[in-house]
Amino acid sequence: MKRIEPNFLLAVSTVIALSLLIVTGAVFGEPGGAVKYPIIAVICVVAFVVGNGMMAGRTGRITPPLINLDTPATAAWAGAFPMIVMAFAAIPLLWTGHDYGLLVILASVIAGVTVESALKARRA
Repeated sequence: MKRIEPNFLLAVSTVIALSLLIVTGAVFGEPGGAVKYPIIAVICVVAFVVGNGMMAGRTGRITPPLINLDTPATAAWAGAFPMIVMAFAAIPLLWTGHDYGLLVILASVIAGVTVESALKARRA
């Protein structure tokens, strides 16, 4: 392997940002988040990747990976995904004591998009 696939790096960085959101939500949110948020995240990422793949197969929709080497601007736009999830991770620090399940679901869908992109790039 001469180089690392950029879609894989995007997925890793987004999942790391998602794990930071889970930690900040568990520490600064309502009690019980340390168990609830990781379960929500895993279920949502897996459900998105599997469900979106099934729907794409049924409808015949073919989408390319997020980062395409033929168009370098896609790398700059794809960099927004981990930044959005990092911004979500800052919210529990600023607005403490609440339930952040919806933020975890939104960030999990974003992470699911990047994981699916990495899987598409690997198959191609």
